[in-house]
Amino acid sequence: MSKVKTTILTGFLGAGKTTLLNNLLAKSPGERIAVIINEYGEVGIDGQLVVETQDEIVELNNGCLCCTVRSDLISAIRGLIGSGRRLDRIIIETSGLADPAPVIQSFILDEILSQHLQLDAIVTIVDARHIERHLGLDEAMEQISFADVLLLNKIDLEPEEKISNLETTLRRLNPLARIIRTQSSAVDPALVLDIGAFDLKNILSLDPNLLDEHDHEHDRSIGCTAIREGGALDQVAFNGWLTKLVQAIGNDLFRVKGVLNFSGEARRYVFHGVHMTLDGRPGRVWSPSKRRLNEIVFIGRNLDERSLRDGFMNCLVQERVLAS
Repeated sequence: MSKVKTTILTGFLGAGKTTLLNNLLAKSPGERIAVIINEYGEVGIDGQLVVETQDEIVELNNGCLCCTVRSDLISAIRGLIGSGRRLDRIIIETSGLADPAPVIQSFILDEILSQHLQLDAIVTIVDARHIERHLGLDEAMEQISFADVLLLNKIDLEPEEKISNLETTLRRLNPLARIIRTQSSAVDPALVLDIGAFDLKNILSLDPNLLDEHDHEHDRSIGCTAIREGGALDQVAFNGWLTKLVQAIGNDLFRVKGVLNFSGEARRYVFHGVHMTLDGRPGRVWSPSKRRLNEIVFIGRNLDERSLRDGFMNCLVQERVLAS
């Protein structure tokens, strides 16, 4: 029985992993793909942003695949294998704070996974605009070091000199990986799927202790605040609050993303940000049968959860009415 090829998409917070996933799914019509999405926070946003697809999507939230939900990953994949469904491939999108090493270890040491799956490649998306801020963090360095393919993304946002210097830095950190420049994570699937790039010998030369059991610990100053509330938001008030917030704490705000219910709008509003860069757009129409929820995740260093929640609540239409 042929093994199911598996691709791991990794990269630091906000690099463009979900956009890459959507691009790959859109360019793979007719394929039977199982997608596993891991998010650091208890509220899952990325699963809502994946393009509408018939593929099976499994969400693993509230922790990283490299530590707290690692056993969930193994269980999820075993469930896919045991379902009897025919699969052409599995794509795993890790949390932006995940260390790839324990994930790789699971594929090698777990008997069921090693028997049924072939780890095809580790694809790391690198944010050309913000990666220099993150190179001091272990997770960002490990994601680059373990990559088989490095997608240097958002090259349209930075000058050529900086892009060239970043390429030099990436080659120094990982001389074996192929580097591909991208805008909006757009890449030919043939360059990242079914490429047979994963080589255990290369990985072991990088980390001889890879197959030894060890716990991954995150920087304790980095945390997550998740907000999940009903009600309609005043768009002007929310935009004003968020803009002031990123100006005040942007250096420590690694990632913010959410799905919002703006007052009077039939469509949900999807937004995301990295440090002080924000972007948003209307999303899918709200389903009449489902409650409209505002869901936001903040990931950063030394976040003040009470202040974030209070600021959000002050933007709700009913809160503003009561306050007046």
